[in-house]
Amino acid sequence: MSKAEILNNIRRGLKRGEASASQRAAVMARLDARADNLIPRRAQLPQPEQVALFKTMALEAAAELIELDSIEQAPAAIAQWLEQHQIPELVCASDPALQALDWSALGDIARTQRVAQSGDLASLTGSFAGIAETGTLMLYSGATSPTTLNFLPDNHLVILHESRIVGVYEEAWKRLRSATDGAMPRTVNLITGPSRSADIEQKLQMGAHGPRTLVILLIKN
Repeated sequence: MSKAEILNNIRRGLKRGEASASQRAAVMARLDARADNLIPRRAQLPQPEQVALFKTMALEAAAELIELDSIEQAPAAIAQWLEQHQIPELVCASDPALQALDWSALGDIARTQRVAQSGDLASLTGSFAGIAETGTLMLYSGATSPTTLNFLPDNHLVILHESRIVGVYEEAWKRLRSATDGAMPRTVNLITGPSRSADIEQKLQMGAHGPRTLVILLIKN
C-alpha cells in the first residue's frame, strides 16, 4: 500500500477531505515554529545535575559507564576494557577527534577504520549529545560516522563529553538543527542502553536488534 493510499484511508476514517490552503499554511507555520512540547520537570536542572541524572538513567538502562578526566585517557581505558573481554580488534569511525588520539596503548589489539561488518565484536564512535531525562545518546550518520558501527558489532563503545549532555530531547534536537544549519542528516539514532527485546515468551534477550553491550566513556572536559 502506498503512502497516498494510507493517508487517504486515514482521511476517510476521520471523515475529512483534502486540506485547504489555509489548513496547510497553519500546519507549516506550526512546524516552522518548532515549539517545545511538555518538558519533564526532572530534567529541568542545572548542567551538573543533568550530568548526574544522565549517569543514573544510563546505568538503569544497563549501559556501562567509564568516567575519564580527558579524552586523551580514552585509548588506555578502551584497551583495558577490550583486554578484559578478550576482544582482539576494534572497528572505529573516521572521526577526526578519534583519529588524533595516541592509540599506542592498544598494543596488539588491531584498530581498523571502516564501516562495520557482520561478525565484528567491538566498535568505537563519538556521539553528538547525551539526553539526561532518559540516559540516551544521540548519534547521526555522516561520512565520518557510519550508522553500521552503532548496530552491527556485539559491543558498542561511545565517547561522550559531559559538555554535550542536555536535559531533554527538545534541546538535543535544537542543537542538532543548529549544528547542521537545518539540513538534517540522513539518519539520527537515539540509543538508550544495549539492544534488548522481550517479544518472545516475555523473556528479556540482550542484543536482539543490535549490540549486547553499550559502554559510554564519559569525558569531563
